[in-house]
Amino acid sequence: MVFKDFEELEKSFHAASKKTVAVAAAQDRSALTAVSRCKKEGLLDAVLIGDAALIREEIKAFDGSLDDCEIIDAKTLPEAAQKTCQCVAAGKADFILKGKIDTGVLLKEVVKEENGLRTGKLMSHLAFLKIPNYHKLIVLTDSGMVLYPTLEQKKEIIENAVESLCNMGYDLPKVGLLAAVEKVNPKQPETVDADALTQMYRCGELKNCMVEGPLSYDILMSKESAKKKGFDSALVGDADILVVPNMPCGNILGKALLFSAGADMAGMIVGAKVPIALTSRGATEKEKRQSLLLAAACAKGE
Repeated sequence: MVFKDFEELEKSFHAASKKTVAVAAAQDRSALTAVSRCKKEGLLDAVLIGDAALIREEIKAFDGSLDDCEIIDAKTLPEAAQKTCQCVAAGKADFILKGKIDTGVLLKEVVKEENGLRTGKLMSHLAFLKIPNYHKLIVLTDSGMVLYPTLEQKKEIIENAVESLCNMGYDLPKVGLLAAVEKVNPKQPETVDADALTQMYRCGELKNCMVEGPLSYDILMSKESAKKKGFDSALVGDADILVVPNMPCGNILGKALLFSAGADMAGMIVGAKVPIALTSRGATEKEKRQSLLLAAACAKGE
C-alpha cells in the first residue's frame, strides 16, 4: 500500500478509527482553522491546551465545530507544553499539533521523562512531499531535527521513517540513501555511511524495508537518468523515503522542492510516544491540515 497524494491519504480516514489531537498553545487561528475543518468533516476530535480565555476568543470566529472541545487552561507556554504531554500520556489524545508555541519549548517538555512521552528512541523529522512529476508521496528525512547525524543516528532515522510508514499501511518502504555520487569515496563521508547502512540492511539489521545507497538524486528519482547512466535498481523511480546526509542538506532540498518545484508538503516529528504535527511559521493552512492528517494516520491510538 502507498499513497499517491494527500487527497488519497485523507480518503483512507473514512475507513480508519477517528483520532484525537492535543493542540499545544491552541490560541492560534491557523491551527484552529485546520483542526476545525478536520473535525467538521468527521476526521478527528481535539483537546485544546493553552490560555483558555484566548482560545475561547478565537473559537468565536468558527461555526460551532470547536464548541464541544475540551479546553485545558495553561497560562504560560511551558505550562501548555507540559499539560499537552500529560494529556497524551493520560490517553486523552493520540498525537500532538504545535500551535502558537516555539518548537524548542514544546520539545523540551516532550523529552522530559516525567512527562511520559519518551521512548528511548532518537526523535527525527519526516517531511512528506507530493512532487508534481512523481507518482506518489515521498518522505524526506531528516530535514528538521538531527543536525549532523552519526552513522548510528542515521540507522535510527531510517527505523523511525520505516515504522511510521508501516503504521500508515505501507508493506515494504523503499529507502534511498542520497549522496552526490553512487560510488563510495572516503573524501565524501556520506557515501561511506550510505554503504555501511546498505550493508546493515543486507545483514538484516534494518527490517521491513529495502535500503540502497549511496545514490544520487537524479538516479533515484528518474528511471530515464538511471538508464542513461547504466544503473539498475528496484528503488529507481519508485523510492518512498529519501535519507539526506544532514539536516541543512535536507532543509535546502525540501524548500527547493516546495518553493521552486511546486511540491505540497506536510511535516511531523517521530520517535516520541506519539507523532507531533509540526509546520514552519510560514506554513499555509493547507500544509497544517495535511500535517494533521499525516500525524493522525501515523498515530497508533484506536
